[in-house]
Amino acid sequence: MPPPAIILAGGAARRMGGGDKGLIPLAGRPILAHVIERLRPQAGLLAISANGDPGHFTEWGLPVVPDGEFVGAGPLAGILAGMKWVRSLSQSADALISVPTDAPFLPLDFVSRLLGAGRPIAIAASGGRTHFAAARWSLDLETDLERALTERLRKVELFAERYQPEIVEFSTKPIDPFFNINRPQDLAEAERMAQAEN
Repeated sequence: MPPPAIILAGGAARRMGGGDKGLIPLAGRPILAHVIERLRPQAGLLAISANGDPGHFTEWGLPVVPDGEFVGAGPLAGILAGMKWVRSLSQSADALISVPTDAPFLPLDFVSRLLGAGRPIAIAASGGRTHFAAARWSLDLETDLERALTERLRKVELFAERYQPEIVEFSTKPIDPFFNINRPQDLAEAERMAQAEN
């Protein structure tokens, strides 16, 4: 069975004017629609990590998993919530895939390559950058992650580095598949990239 995956959509998108970044249009569709289209064929169970009104995501028919007691604690809270969601549904799953909501060009071999890594955490990298939210997490880390959040650890990279993560390098040809949209100028660049792909 393909592994379960969670799309991390709980950020405040301050540099984009606030709101749900994944709902911003890109090439005529929400950014989130592009992420789901790329990820759905690679994953088993699929959910959206988000806080606020889950009705914003109704059109995709996916579970919306809030951060619970760790709301406001960043992507690690979404990863932990994803682990708990998986545990509640499946006793056979042993890992969770996470992706950010603002990376609409995810590679189509993203999940299979992360599954080939042998360490408890495998993280994607491209163009000299490590993408800590695009990763595979062993569900055995759930207790450790909950403890870290309780101790107010907030940076994904600081938690991951405790376990000597395996870095999986992806090509940036013809485009960087982990290009992410943080600012209006990034959105303009993503529009150009999307047009070039079509």
